[in-house]
Amino acid sequence: MNTAPVLGRRDRKKLETRAALSAAALRLVAEHGLEHVTVEQISEACDVSSRTFFNYFASKDDALLGGDTEIGPALETLRSLPTDTSLVEALRLAFIPVIHQMEDHRETLALRMRVVSENPQLLPRLLATSVESEMAVAAAVADRLDLPPDHPFPAVAAAVTGAAFRVAFMRWADEDPRAEPATLAKLVDEAFDILASGLAEPTRA
Repeated sequence: MNTAPVLGRRDRKKLETRAALSAAALRLVAEHGLEHVTVEQISEACDVSSRTFFNYFASKDDALLGGDTEIGPALETLRSLPTDTSLVEALRLAFIPVIHQMEDHRETLALRMRVVSENPQLLPRLLATSVESEMAVAAAVADRLDLPPDHPFPAVAAAVTGAAFRVAFMRWADEDPRAEPATLAKLVDEAFDILASGLAEPTRA
């Protein structure tokens, strides 16, 4: 994977605060149950005000599912990368900081999966969050390629790249702890190489 533009100090600080709030929400809900945790308790656990919490998340559920990643800077990077960079490669480069952020918070991601499995009422919000992210990626792709908002290409591109990320993430999350672990970045690279090949069928042994 090539090197993407490095996030500035302000963006890194925002990611750190967002991650801390999300991790605290997950930890408290895992310990006390979804109905027994408040925004105030989550904020207090991170030594910030409730007002600061709402700068990052609209609700407690958003903190549980919105997670430790913020794709806004990645989408700005996507829009700004040189136009001679292919779309698949541009998406790969733009999301390097997001991937590294996920690698740094593997335990939090595992806890999120547990909390969702124990609280299925969160699933509709999880789906909505995924759709919102996909729509944001589609809008950034449309901007990059100077396509109208109703053109089908950006939506399809966002959907297939989102699927590639999900496949890589599930492989990473389901790794056998006894095997030599692969980084999420490596698994994303493999998934994106398949996209870049135009879904060419792999050579059979």
